[in-house]
Amino acid sequence: MTNIAIFVSGSGTNCENIINYFANDANVHIALVLSNRPDAYALVRAKNHHVPTAVLTKSEFNNEAKVMNLLHAHDVNFIVLAGFLLMIPTFLVSAFRQRMLNIHPALLPKYGGKGMYGHHVHEAVKLAGEVETGITIHWVSDVCDGGEIVAQFSTPLTSADTPDDIAAKVHLLEQAHFPEVIKQVLGKVNL
Repeated sequence: MTNIAIFVSGSGTNCENIINYFANDANVHIALVLSNRPDAYALVRAKNHHVPTAVLTKSEFNNEAKVMNLLHAHDVNFIVLAGFLLMIPTFLVSAFRQRMLNIHPALLPKYGGKGMYGHHVHEAVKLAGEVETGITIHWVSDVCDGGEIVAQFSTPLTSADTPDDIAAKVHLLEQAHFPEVIKQVLGKVNL
């Protein structure tokens, strides 16, 4: 059994999509949704699906004993970052090496790194006049958005696309592909 923790900081549409995708999967259980923000709507979405939730402040998230005890209490053996905005501490990267996936709303290595999330990415893509953008699903490493790329999916852009249009196109890719890639990865990972 794979017990997944989903780490979130925002509204949680990707989180809910993952919960729904695996709802009837006998081999995958969403064991925990963890946020660094008590007001993250993702926590409401998780509770609506009867998934346990937890909130850790930034300082608590950097406390190895606190984090590892929480994950062990829920038998977590795989982590998915779905719009989680804190850097992952080294102890967690080491403990979940090749068992922690992140999604980024651009085609890495473009538009990655510190401060590049959500609308910041879409505005940068627009400003650069890119003709395509997309999503990157990658392993988490000690380098922000620097882990090995697992999968990328792209969408064309037009000069008329606004940052909001770009966000909508990227969101469609996230909804269509992220859970499927997680499922494929879980079929290959040694837990």
